Amino acid sequence: MQYVFALAIALVLNATANLLMKTGMKPIEAAGGVLRDGLMTGVKTVMTSGVLMIGLACFVLNAAFYMYALQSKALKISVAYPIMVGGGYALIAVVARVHPALAETMTLGQKLGVALVLVGILLIATQAGDPAAQRV
Repeated sequence: MQYVFALAIALVLNATANLLMKTGMKPIEAAGGVLRDGLMTGVKTVMTSGVLMIGLACFVLNAAFYMYALQSKALKISVAYPIMVGGGYALIAVVARVHPALAETMTLGQKLGVALVLVGILLIATQAGDPAAQRV
């Protein structure tokens, strides 16, 4: 159970990192982009942005929790990875829709796609230990 909890924390950290990166890049993009004045200036721009640095820290923590979860003999990578990626996608899509700084719109097809991703994750996770499902 501790490994599943670690995977859930990793998923949330990954989604948070991506959302912070998007939010943190908005003013930089408006000023001409991160590489407008060259690579070194771009690195300095990122390093001096609190939002981007917190996003990078979330990525580092995500990797730590994900690696911890992957050490479980019971948690298969074929289950953990879809949960991480698909769950992160669904979480990001929902937060980007409702967060005032992002306020992204979603078409009916996109909403259906998010729902299908979640159903897929549920099927992968619940069928992982089912011997009958493995005969296919």
